[in-house]
Amino acid sequence: MTQKKKRKKIKRTPFWIKVIISLFLIVIISGGIAAYRLYHAIYQPNIFLGERRTTHIFIPTGSNFNDVKAILYENGMIINTNTFEWLAEKKNYKNLVKPGRYLIHEDMGNNELINLLRSGNQDPVRLTFNNIRTKEELAGSIARQIEADSVSIIRLFKNTEFLSKYNLTSETAKLLFIPNTYEFFWNTSAEQLFERMNREFNSFWNEERLRKAQNINLSPLEVGTLASIVQSETSRPGEFSKVAGVYINRLNRNMPLQADPTVIFAVGDFSIRRVLNRHLEIDSPYNTYKYAGLPPGPINLPEMRVLDGVLNYQKHEYLFFCARDDFSGYHAFARTYSQHLANARRYQNALNQRRIMR
Repeated sequence: MTQKKKRKKIKRTPFWIKVIISLFLIVIISGGIAAYRLYHAIYQPNIFLGERRTTHIFIPTGSNFNDVKAILYENGMIINTNTFEWLAEKKNYKNLVKPGRYLIHEDMGNNELINLLRSGNQDPVRLTFNNIRTKEELAGSIARQIEADSVSIIRLFKNTEFLSKYNLTSETAKLLFIPNTYEFFWNTSAEQLFERMNREFNSFWNEERLRKAQNINLSPLEVGTLASIVQSETSRPGEFSKVAGVYINRLNRNMPLQADPTVIFAVGDFSIRRVLNRHLEIDSPYNTYKYAGLPPGPINLPEMRVLDGVLNYQKHEYLFFCARDDFSGYHAFARTYSQHLANARRYQNALNQRRIMR
């Protein structure tokens, strides 16, 4: 009997199993690709800012989703607009647009960007204003920093009914705006601006300051008006309280203040460096040569330190002062008119030598 070689039987995988495995692998790979694309659409950076790492976008009040897209797309900030719009749709951002000033950075993905815009979590504006004389200047300065325009702000400065709820007039309204740095949301309206500044004004005028104002028989608004004159007269902090003392002495004696800066304000020409007799003839309640007492409102925005300089004025017997002839910014003080005339002549001669005639 011949022996036959035993052959091992090779089991073949059934065709239907191969099909199932192939389909399973296709599903896994396709799912992985889909998951990667989904992750990329949601989380991968989708912002282009050029050489900048961060920037702000401003979404005006009343904007809709199309407006937001225009802001982002016109500046070329969105790399893939399709994924941005797809996720915005999924997250219902179209119905949740909030105005404001938003800080965006180059590493933001669609999810982070949309969550930020949807939340209304703004980057506040640090609002400042100084070296301001007129309401128009103030309105313009503020309007360059927040959404409210200068027209709407000026309108409230002239609205006596609106101002009356803050016990203000059109002339005194500027005194709400004490120079400082304030955090505001960019989309602040003109009405919200005044409301906030009224709170800041009341915060500044604490019990101690109110008591000091009462001791010199002045209201907070009158202190502010006097401080604005002091601030125009001297830029030297060491002189604030001394100059204030001169004016308080004159007020207590019913003497006209005769403050040159009020005349310049009345004339409206802030380039004037030398007040002349013809300037003194202007008929204005701000002309403190013609009209006794304080003018109807401030001639600038007095700083906190000047307000405190008035409240803590120096008690002395000076009734006059004049800029020194060395142009140091300091002043020569006098008790009598004859002393003052001598000081004034020296200063006038110095002006003549420098050919400062107006």
